[in-house]
Amino acid sequence: MADTPLVNLTIEGRPVAVAPGTSILEAAKTAGVLIPHYCYHPGLPVAGSCRMCLVEVEKFPKLAPSCATAVAEGQVVHVHSEKAREARKGVLEMLLINHPLDCPICDQSGECELQDYTYQEGPKESRLRDPKRFSPAEDFGGDVLYVQNRCILCTRCVRFMDDVAHDTVLNVSERGDRAFIGKFEGKDLTHAWAANVIDVCPVGALVSKDFLNKARAWELDRTASVCTSCSQGCNIIVETRDNTVMRLRPRSNESVNQFFMCDHGRANYRWMNRRDRLEVPSILGAGGHATVDWEVALEAAARVLKGKRAVVLASPNLSNEALHLLSRLVRKSGGAGVFRVAQGAEAPLPGVDDLALRADRAANVIGAQLLGFTRHASPLDVLQAGDALVVADADLSESDLPALARAAVTVVIGTAMPAHLPKADIILPIANMTEEEGTLTNLRGRVQRFLQAKAAPGMARPSWYVLADLLGAMGEKAEYFVAADAFAALAASEPSFAGLTYDALGLRGRPVADAERLAEAAR
Repeated sequence: MADTPLVNLTIEGRPVAVAPGTSILEAAKTAGVLIPHYCYHPGLPVAGSCRMCLVEVEKFPKLAPSCATAVAEGQVVHVHSEKAREARKGVLEMLLINHPLDCPICDQSGECELQDYTYQEGPKESRLRDPKRFSPAEDFGGDVLYVQNRCILCTRCVRFMDDVAHDTVLNVSERGDRAFIGKFEGKDLTHAWAANVIDVCPVGALVSKDFLNKARAWELDRTASVCTSCSQGCNIIVETRDNTVMRLRPRSNESVNQFFMCDHGRANYRWMNRRDRLEVPSILGAGGHATVDWEVALEAAARVLKGKRAVVLASPNLSNEALHLLSRLVRKSGGAGVFRVAQGAEAPLPGVDDLALRADRAANVIGAQLLGFTRHASPLDVLQAGDALVVADADLSESDLPALARAAVTVVIGTAMPAHLPKADIILPIANMTEEEGTLTNLRGRVQRFLQAKAAPGMARPSWYVLADLLGAMGEKAEYFVAADAFAALAASEPSFAGLTYDALGLRGRPVADAERLAEAAR
C-alpha cells in the first residue's frame, strides 16, 4: 500500500508538509510556530470556542480558527498578520474584563497562558472603569479547588471529564456573561483521574489543594522521570525546590500515558522526602551499629556473604540496573531472588486505550521478572537455615518474622530501615529513584529512563554504584562510573534488553525484545 501523500502549505513564510486532516494549529507546530490558543488541547476533542487561535488564510473570506481548520494543498497562512493580531487582542481584552489581578498570589503565575499571551500581544491597559465582579472559590472535591474569578470558560475541564474520564461531573452553568463551570448535583471530582483537570486548565482557575501556595513556578527545577506508583509507568515531571520534591506532574508520551497521570500517582511523592533515611554505612557490633567508611562496609559485606547462599528480597521499584547487579549476586552464590508486590484496585481512564492505575503498585515488576526474580506472596519462604539474607530496599511484613531466624546474616541495601526488620548486620545506604539515574520496565515491556532530580542525603550512593562495588569486593568484575555503563552491561548480558542504550531510549523509551509477548500476557 502506497504512503498517503503529504499536504504542502506555507505558514508564516515557512514551507510545511503534513498528513491530510492535520489542523493548521498542529501543522504550525512542525514549523516552529506557536499559534496562541486556549480551548484546544491535543488530548481532548476540538471545541473551537475561545476564538484565540484565529489566523488569516489567503483566499478565505474571514479569519479561520486554526484548531478546527484542516490543512489544504497550497494554503498560505498568516499567524501574525495585523488582522489576526487585532482579533486576538480583542479576545484577550474580553477575557480580562473581569479577570482579577491575581498574578502575585496565583499558583499558575509563571506558567499561565493568559499571562503569556497578554504580555505577548494583549492590550497595554484596560478600558474598563467599572469594578470587576467577584465570586468565591469553590471546593470541587478531590484535590481540586475552583477559582471562578480566573476562569476563561475554555471548557477543557468539562471535556476531559466527559470525553476522557467518562464521568459527567462538570458543566457550563448559566449562559452569556453569567456563565461559570459548575458541578452536577451530588457529584464531586473524586474520579481516580480527576486531578488532570488542573493540568489541562490553561489559567489558574483550577488549582491543586495539595500544592496551594507552596511554591512559585520559577522557583522549581523540573526533571523528566517515571511514576513508580504502579506498573503502567506513566511519564512524569518531578518538580523540586531546595532539594525537596514539591509535586509530580504528567509528561506526555503517546505510547504510555498520552498527557495524563492518575491522582494516586500524583499524590504519592512524600516518601521521596522522608526524613528517616539511611545516610551512612554501618556495621553491627557489640555496642550497636558503628558508622564506617564505604570501603570498610563493602569489604565486611563481601566477607559475610562469602560462601553462603544469598537470598535477595528486592523491591520491584528498583531500577533495571540495580536488579541486574543483584541477579549477578544471586547467581554467584547459587541463591534466589524474590520480590513482593503491593496490590490495589485497578482504575482505568476510559477515554484512553490501555491506560490505567494498575493493580500492581510497583513500577518494575516486569523488569524484575525478566532479570530472574520470582514474584512471591511470602518471599522469605525460600530462605533456608544458614542463608544470607539481602534486603534490597524492600519492607518486610509481620508474617516474615519467623523466617528471619533462619538467616545467618542480614545485609540491608536500602534508602530506609525496612519495616519489621529487628536488626541488620550491615547497612549500605542508597539513593532513592529521584536521587539517581536509571531505567524501569513497565507492564508492556517498555524500558524508560528516569533522571536524577535531587541530591541523596549523607553518604548514600546510587543503588547500581553500591552494588557494583559490592560485586567488586566479592571478586566480580563490575566497574561502572555512570548509570549508562551499568545499563550497557545489562544489555550485553540479557537477551531481552539486547541492542538498547540510553541514547536509543531517549526520554520516550523503547520496548524490550519480547515486548509483544509480555503485552499479550498482561492483558
